[in-house]
Amino acid sequence: MDDLRIGVIGLGLRASLALTAHRPGKGSVVTALCDSDPAAIKSRAGLFEAAFVTEDHRELLARRDLDAVIVLTPDDTHERVAIDCLEAGKAVYLEKPLAITVEGCDNILRAARRTGTRLYVGHNMRHMGVVRLMRDIIQRGVIGEPKTVWVRHFVSYGGDYYFKDWHADRARTTGLLLQKAAHDLDVIHWLAGGYTTRVNALGDLMLYGDLPRREPGTPRPAGWLQEFEWPPPTRTGLHHVVDVEDVSVMNMRLDNGVIAAYQQCHFTPDYVRNYTVIGTEGRLENFGDGPGDTVKVWNTGPTGYRDDSDIAYKVPPATGTHGGADVEIMAEFVRFVREGGATDTSPVAARMSVAAGYMATMSLRNGGMPYDVPELDAGLAAYFDRGQTEPGGTIGQ
Repeated sequence: MDDLRIGVIGLGLRASLALTAHRPGKGSVVTALCDSDPAAIKSRAGLFEAAFVTEDHRELLARRDLDAVIVLTPDDTHERVAIDCLEAGKAVYLEKPLAITVEGCDNILRAARRTGTRLYVGHNMRHMGVVRLMRDIIQRGVIGEPKTVWVRHFVSYGGDYYFKDWHADRARTTGLLLQKAAHDLDVIHWLAGGYTTRVNALGDLMLYGDLPRREPGTPRPAGWLQEFEWPPPTRTGLHHVVDVEDVSVMNMRLDNGVIAAYQQCHFTPDYVRNYTVIGTEGRLENFGDGPGDTVKVWNTGPTGYRDDSDIAYKVPPATGTHGGADVEIMAEFVRFVREGGATDTSPVAARMSVAAGYMATMSLRNGGMPYDVPELDAGLAAYFDRGQTEPGGTIGQ
């Protein structure tokens, strides 16, 4: 079997993901690279031994010897770059979020259908051991029918990761309730078996709005990814634009009646996601999300709180970044490009997580006013539900 030939657009922090696709002689190989920043090309191109390197993604897309493209560019470029890839007939892996607006998401989905080109969105948490374990517990009926989902997201290094670069600028992300939460909102939908139809939210820029910022064009401080500052008010060197919220609280009603809540804070001392799912016959909760951590279930009662729970499940062992999820999601992408068929990720689900986060952001910036989530065009939804084929089985490129 010949290697699938892959191009990579964007060599920033997620270039490590593309490395999982570079397996010469084992199914896929990265043969072309692109980044608009010459410094990024200089520092990372050698990792791939690619024969073609460019600063213009259109030059990469013009190559006929590429089967697929991995897009790892900043969020505000996703719509333009993804549509260029689809129109060039290149199967696309697009890192989450799908886009930074609902309209941008729908434009990408329409382009995929119009061109018949395969689209894959990288919601890698669907391949994390803890998420798959929770979903399996729910699907086996251990807690009965899920009725409510609560997620708390503590982001200890938020001030360093999200307020020292373009993530802090709402023009480039809409907000962290979309950019950072897109994974968790997708997981809420996956665990609950439905999509959000109505939201309201509150949030604020409570801490990082008044801290020292860099002048425009000034590079990020050296070691900004390794040397986190503590406590949060001592942080310096923030991005010159900081206008996204560092605290947010979001409520959701799903189309199957499930009620969910999501909370995010960027100045906590620890980093952890905490999921709680309550069903008609019990409750589950994760305690850590790495190999060896646990998902606990309480399904007898009523009692007071019992730390030992009724059942404790170990998160399975894994290797690689994001608890092994990056390796698994890239393997699924390569298989999807070759064969098509069903995947655990979904462009429609990716759109719905963005839509929920986008409308929640509109809510929190309008005093918590409830907003309905725009429905996806039924024809587009059906196209992706059929595995990106038209009626009669016409298969995309």
